[in-house]
Amino acid sequence: MTLEHTPIFENSVYSAFLRTVRREGEKLALAFDQRRWSFNTLNESVARVAGQLHSLGLTKGERLIAFAQNSDAYLILWLACARLGIVHVPVNYALTTTELAYIVENAGTVALFHDEKLAQVVEALPRDISPGILGTLHGGDEHGGDDLDILSWACSTDAPTAPQPVIADTDLAQIIYTSGTTASPKGVMHSHRSLINQYYSCIIALDLKAEDRLLAALPLYHCAQMHTFSMPSLLMGASNFLLQAPEISRCIEWIEREQLNSFFAPPTVWTSLLRHQPLEAQAISSLRKAYYGASIMPEEILKGMAELLPNVGFYNCYGQTEIAPLATVLSPEQHQQRPTSVGKPVINVQTRIVNEKLEDVPVGEVGEIVHRSPQLLSGYWQKPEATAEAFEGGWFHSGDMAYADKEGFLYIADRKKDIINTGGVVVSSREVEEAIYTHPAVSQVAVIGIDDAKWVEAICAVVVLKAGESASEIELTDHLRSRLAPYKIPKKVIFVDSLPVNTAGKVLKRELRERYA
Repeated sequence: MTLEHTPIFENSVYSAFLRTVRREGEKLALAFDQRRWSFNTLNESVARVAGQLHSLGLTKGERLIAFAQNSDAYLILWLACARLGIVHVPVNYALTTTELAYIVENAGTVALFHDEKLAQVVEALPRDISPGILGTLHGGDEHGGDDLDILSWACSTDAPTAPQPVIADTDLAQIIYTSGTTASPKGVMHSHRSLINQYYSCIIALDLKAEDRLLAALPLYHCAQMHTFSMPSLLMGASNFLLQAPEISRCIEWIEREQLNSFFAPPTVWTSLLRHQPLEAQAISSLRKAYYGASIMPEEILKGMAELLPNVGFYNCYGQTEIAPLATVLSPEQHQQRPTSVGKPVINVQTRIVNEKLEDVPVGEVGEIVHRSPQLLSGYWQKPEATAEAFEGGWFHSGDMAYADKEGFLYIADRKKDIINTGGVVVSSREVEEAIYTHPAVSQVAVIGIDDAKWVEAICAVVVLKAGESASEIELTDHLRSRLAPYKIPKKVIFVDSLPVNTAGKVLKRELRERYA
């Protein structure tokens, strides 16, 4: 063993967490349900779970799936995997057995831990695919009750110990599967190095402090909640208050009761909070930092939140799973002049906007965002062709279309797949959505392109109206005539009760395109 690979110099996810444990000790690290974990007790529980995993024969580099909603046991399992060098595979708890089976087989999974209510999905896995080790995250309780249960292990007073292997920063920490919008899901490989660099970027760009009291309500299987907020804030010594899901009344209750000052949510959740009745600003007056991302925030919603919460600083966070995921941030100060920008790249990210020849486009011209960064994925699991394509020309191709102003601030035009080519003219769905949001009766909207014999793609707006409000298709299109060029006005408006969203709160435009094709 050479000197540079000894634990003295290790900078893995767990070693970074351990530094915080030594510094913060008995301070509250995590709260979930009725349980409270200090940094010391959280670390002790991680050691117990690591010991049990080791006793089952799990070793460094093997893949373990976490198939569950948020809980303290979920975070403990993740840290135990990081401690042992086991590759953690977080999986969307909404998947069907068929979808889960693909990931289990593709990842070469040796163990799977799940919520009890997802047992039927797991038990339906084909026998030749099902992992050899199956357990629950909190099927027992703190007093025991299940042989293979993370919470029971975490709370046990009698647990085996496990050796702590040396972990290189290039070792895999997680494989995160993308949503698979156009093909089979791709496994995004993140090393300890990419995650640690991401944590430092988040701490700096998002003004994370040890005194923060953070509401964590978005799914931990999603890298935005886990790696942009929960882990970086824990490393700073902040306290995380974890909810199973972002149910609006529960979020408001916890913010008020625990006097929480920090909350991250996608625009769909912020919109629901803004529309929640009754909502008194006093109930969430402790908030000082409001973070949003995962999809584009309509300017009208942002204005409404700023009026409701005048003492809150808003941060726009842009990125994607492949960059761990934070790429750019728009700070509260920058919101004043550029409310629709996603800001500038964070400290560990270099970004360009380029044409198909990988040449920089002029200021104000739309091109594709490409990155270089130590936060980037190591590649796609068992997909060398997809990896080579993503890194073509020595830059990572994001698939997002954007432009920059003369000061270097970025503005997202659209995902490539959400650009609408109508009659040979390219239209950004976001631009149309922003215009529709200015109508006082509109609560939510998603703009998509649908096949059309005349236009190739016709612009279609799928609209949710505010409770008690009414509007017709003609009224909406008339409203847009002074705001958009004629070719950008939707050819069709469909009114619905709600928009389909995934468990992370992101609108599923793919589902809308399929539904209204």
